[in-house]
Amino acid sequence: MTTSERPRTVGELRASGYKTLPVREEMRKNLIDKIRKGDELFPGVFGYDETVIPHIVNAILAGQDIIFLGERGQAKSRIIRSLVALLDEETPILAGCEIPEDPFAPITRQGRDILAEKGDDAPLEWLSRDQRYGEKLATPDITIADLIGEVDPIKVAEGKYLSDELTIHYGLVPRTNRGVFCINEMPDLAERIQVGLLNIMEERDVQIRGYRVRLPLDVYVVASANPEDYTNRGRIITPLKDRYGAQVRTHYPINIEHEIDIMDAESHPVPADFDVIVPDYMKEVIAEISRLARRSPDVNQRSGVSVRASIANFESMLANALRRSIVANDDVVVPRVSDLPFVIPTLQGKVEFETVEEGREDQIIEKLLQGAVAAVFNRNFNVGELEPIIQRFKAGVSVEVGDMVPSREYERLIKDVPGLDAAIEPLRGNRSPAETAAAIEFLLEGLHLNKRLNKDRVGARVQYRG
Repeated sequence: MTTSERPRTVGELRASGYKTLPVREEMRKNLIDKIRKGDELFPGVFGYDETVIPHIVNAILAGQDIIFLGERGQAKSRIIRSLVALLDEETPILAGCEIPEDPFAPITRQGRDILAEKGDDAPLEWLSRDQRYGEKLATPDITIADLIGEVDPIKVAEGKYLSDELTIHYGLVPRTNRGVFCINEMPDLAERIQVGLLNIMEERDVQIRGYRVRLPLDVYVVASANPEDYTNRGRIITPLKDRYGAQVRTHYPINIEHEIDIMDAESHPVPADFDVIVPDYMKEVIAEISRLARRSPDVNQRSGVSVRASIANFESMLANALRRSIVANDDVVVPRVSDLPFVIPTLQGKVEFETVEEGREDQIIEKLLQGAVAAVFNRNFNVGELEPIIQRFKAGVSVEVGDMVPSREYERLIKDVPGLDAAIEPLRGNRSPAETAAAIEFLLEGLHLNKRLNKDRVGARVQYRG
């Protein structure tokens, strides 16, 4: 339906045969249509197809409000905002009302007065689906006025009585009538605010300054919370907890492939005038760092290790590879193992450590980096098959590498170390100097972490020897 074809009045809308549906029925109808067409329900969300998404679908089909429980960085907000796609592309509302009103059945006195006065000539407005979404982060300073409403002193000064519904300035939830409203970190709401929210969800009325206003709001209410806060007695009132029909538990990516998919999709790209190649094993290393951190006793697991940590680490690694490419005038940007120390400042800002001695954070992160490289190396190589290379180092060969060493300097190592060329062949891709350098560093570090080579720091470089 084009803009010129849309009904402009209540009468035209009625004549067109249009019927309004409650938000839950509208979402259910559109969800069923998407499933039948085979459309992707939540674009950009990875790893939830068999775990989280079926529960969300069931909740919507059942018409239940949802609370998402999960640690930070588990795509809760992304999924909640994606629910807007289940609303109609456009929907008509009664023009001139403070909150979105069903043109055929307004719920506020203002809407009823407009319809009584103008009848079928009452004008319409059309809302896009994005305009039908509201969101609020729960903080201790939130008031009833923010979420529900408050008496407007200007309207009182104009001569209206305090008890008159028309004196109310509505808050965020009523202003999302006929839409989806989300409260992030809901346990952080004060109890009295939770009671006000309960009234809206259960009793369908609001109380402002002691005056009760019957408002059968048509709002699909969703919320997010950290599981520890949500299950902590006193953080959320039991009646409100009971009101949510479905509790959907999110999780971090189960498979490393899903974590890599998220990194690829969400990371900021390197400027387009640079040719960038990221070897699969380096992506695996970055993803493995986060996965190890989620199991580390030195990392606070209650706060979690967000997927945003993987994304930021990936960006930091690429940034140093880009810096090297600019300084050394390399043709291709390829990250190496020597770029990994530059993710330490990033990771320090993304994780919370358990009580440790001051200054030990760097050591903990360094241990995570080493564990990640070792794990990925051992998935790609059998150390026993690399014995000829190890013997060459035992015979006196030593090499120096570093994050600012130009890629072309690594080519001579292939001549100095027999068997090295064949060993790195599966990792070299297009066999460019930059890819060769990255593969050599990965191989040498893997052998060191398997205690087959020694490693010393020589100025800004690292030396591997037998």
